[in-house]
Amino acid sequence: MKLTQQDKTRLLGIDARTIRKWRKDRPYLYEIIEKGFAFEEFVKTAQEKIDDLKKLEDSLKIDSINKK
Repeated sequence: MKLTQQDKTRLLGIDARTIRKWRKDRPYLYEIIEKGFAFEEFVKTAQEKIDDLKKLEDSLKIDSINKK
């Protein structure tokens, strides 16, 4: 799930005006923050995929045991 600007400001504990100001006056800081949120989303998605693969692996193990 992609975070909205409002979600990000709430998580950072800052006002929406602050993040807009950073975007304008401190683009490097704003970029670092955005990359941090993107990385967090990437890790979350990767973990979900790993969990799905583990479930698939477990179901395949059960299927192969039942066939013996």
